Amino acid sequence: MKTNAIIAGVGMSNFGKHLDTGLKALGAEAITAAISDAGIKASDIQAAYLGNAAAGLITGQESIRGQVVLRSIGIGSIPVINVENACASASTAFNQACAMVSAGYYDTVLAVGVEKLYHPDKKKTFSAFTGAVDVEVLGMIIEGLKESAKAGGAESASSGAGEKRSMFMDIYAAVARAHMERYGTTAEQFAGVAAKNSFHGSMNPRAQFRDEMTVDDVLNAPMIAEPLTRPMCSPIGDGSAAAIVVSESKAEEMGISDPVRVLSTVLHSGWDHGPDEPGTVELCAGEAYEEAGVGPSDIDVIECHDASAPAELIAYESLGLCDKGEGGSLVDNGDTKLGGRIPVNVSGGLLRKGHPVGATGIAQIVELTEQLQGRSGQRQVEGAKLALAHNGGGNIGTDAAAMCVTILGR
Repeated sequence: MKTNAIIAGVGMSNFGKHLDTGLKALGAEAITAAISDAGIKASDIQAAYLGNAAAGLITGQESIRGQVVLRSIGIGSIPVINVENACASASTAFNQACAMVSAGYYDTVLAVGVEKLYHPDKKKTFSAFTGAVDVEVLGMIIEGLKESAKAGGAESASSGAGEKRSMFMDIYAAVARAHMERYGTTAEQFAGVAAKNSFHGSMNPRAQFRDEMTVDDVLNAPMIAEPLTRPMCSPIGDGSAAAIVVSESKAEEMGISDPVRVLSTVLHSGWDHGPDEPGTVELCAGEAYEEAGVGPSDIDVIECHDASAPAELIAYESLGLCDKGEGGSLVDNGDTKLGGRIPVNVSGGLLRKGHPVGATGIAQIVELTEQLQGRSGQRQVEGAKLALAHNGGGNIGTDAAAMCVTILGR
């Protein structure tokens, strides 16, 4: 979708473990920050889209999550649309907000994502991820992961999926082993992604983890599911992120002279395709590039969905940054590190910034908006003018259930 939407303001909470902070307080922190950043009043907001994936399971709050969060800070009366779309919940909320502004229905829309995943009962947290696949064939999926692990000699991955960890780590591990076998990608290259993101995250005051790690540190960490050690897996987390989206006429009225524009935002779901055929990332990215009138080589900075280190490396290939099988070389060459040819996840990514699933997609938008505005401090990508966000969620068959790619420009 080509849009004429403009980002007027952004805000987000620190990501991390907030056991004593409720969904309302977390959401309020990002929303009030975005309103302040935009220089508007809460009463200027004409509609709101709130992304959340797991509140029903973790907190018991169902059905009216957005209304509850917004009323806690005195925002009522306006249309509130609750969006649940796995790890792509927030990017989907943002996509829909941009669509409504571009269609002329509203001039000022709030898009927000909020999530609480920490819970004293870890199995309850893991169940939030287990529900992001087709649960009617859950037993078959778990058995398939076990068989894949045994065939690949992956002892740690042969048991515990969905009980000791998110089942998605086993899915990512299976994909990683297949990539290693087919292309010769190494565990050291996956570890290089995690080490790079730890360097970036060490400079992000809102990141969940700020300690810097070497490749050896990553490789020597506890094994989760071969080849994934703990730092190669995104952590659970609590947090929120918000953006104020406005029309061109509203931006002019507000005096925004150098706006961050949403050049394109594309949302698709997975489908039944062959394992070697292009999937949701290629489809979304191809449309996003075409609608924005740019190509992969034009992008200055990327926030991608590194729910695992292999997921980021494989995304390099799917987003067209390199040919299939060459993602490892980008890591080896430092191309995706700050100062490299195409910096990726300068926020620290999901691996270090954290992954409160319902907030992640808009957290990417916050980071990229600030990068384009030159206010990212030590993490600043010099001269950044074009940015891309890649955020997906859920799994059906051999692909993501939901995928969103957004391109911003200034």
